[in-house]
Amino acid sequence: MTAPEIKLSSLRGRPRTWTDRLGGYARLTRLDRPIGIFLLMWPALWALWLAGDGHPPWRTVLVFVLGVVLMRSAGCAINDYADREFDPEVARTRHRPLAVGEVSPREAVGVFLVLSLAAFALVLTLNRLTVALSLVALLLTAVYPFMKRITHVPQLVLGAAFGWAAPMAFAAISGGVPALAWWVFIATLVWALIYDTQYAMVDRDDDLRIGIKSTAILFGRHDRLAVALLQVLMLALLIAIGVQAGRGTSYFAGLGVAAGLGAYQHYLIRNREPAACFLAFLHNNYFGMSIFVGLLLDYALA
Repeated sequence: MTAPEIKLSSLRGRPRTWTDRLGGYARLTRLDRPIGIFLLMWPALWALWLAGDGHPPWRTVLVFVLGVVLMRSAGCAINDYADREFDPEVARTRHRPLAVGEVSPREAVGVFLVLSLAAFALVLTLNRLTVALSLVALLLTAVYPFMKRITHVPQLVLGAAFGWAAPMAFAAISGGVPALAWWVFIATLVWALIYDTQYAMVDRDDDLRIGIKSTAILFGRHDRLAVALLQVLMLALLIAIGVQAGRGTSYFAGLGVAAGLGAYQHYLIRNREPAACFLAFLHNNYFGMSIFVGLLLDYALA
C-alpha cells in the first residue's frame, strides 16, 4: 500500500475536519508542486519588465505574482474536476484528491470559483483594459481542461491561457497592447507546446488507452523532432523580441543559456522514458528563469 493510500485509509471511518479539507484543497491546487506557478510566472515577468522598460511598478508586479498563484491553483482545481473520471485510470494521477475521493466534485468547483474571484478582485485594482482582458484569461482557464477530449492540440489553449499574462501586463503598465506584447504571447504559446508535449509523453500509453488526446499522440514517433523545431521557433521569436525591445548582450546571453537547457531536455527525452520526460518538463522552469535573469541583468546594466 502506498503512502497516499495509507493516508486515505486513515481518513475513512471518521468525520473530515477542516484540517483534512484544507490539506485536500492544497493538494487539489498543487501547492506542493509549484512547477505550474513558475511556468505561468516567467512569461508574466518577461512582459512586465519589457512593458516597464526594466522598471515596472512594484504594486503591479505584486498583483501579477499573486494573480499567477491564484489562477494556476484555480486551473488545477477545474482541471481535476474535468478529469475526475480519467485520473483514476492514469498511473501518474490516480492518487489526486478527486480521484481518491478526498475532495468532492462540488468542492473542486467551489475552490475554482473562490480562487478565480480572489484573482479578479486583485485585477480590479488595475485599469479597465486589464480588467477586460482578465475575463478572457478566466475563460481560457475554464475551457482548457475540456479541450483534450476535442483536439490533439489542447496545448494551444493552455499556451493561450499562460501567454495571456503578456497583453495584460502591457495593458496594466502602458494602458495599451502594442505589437511587442503579442510577440511575447506567441512565444509563450509555443513554449507551452514544447513543455506540455514533454509532459504528455509521460502519459502517452495511458492516454491512448482511455481516449485522451495530446500533441504527444499527434506527433507520434516524430515527437522529438517536433519539440526541437518548436524550440528553434521559440528562440527565434525571443531573438525578435530582444531586437524589437532594443535589448543587449545580457539578454541574448540568457537566450544562449536557454538554448543549452533546451539541448539538455533533448538528451533527457532521447529514449522517451516517462520519468526522464517528466524531468525534461520540470527543467523548463530553468529555461524560463534564464530568459528572465538575462532580461533583468540587461536592464540593470544598461
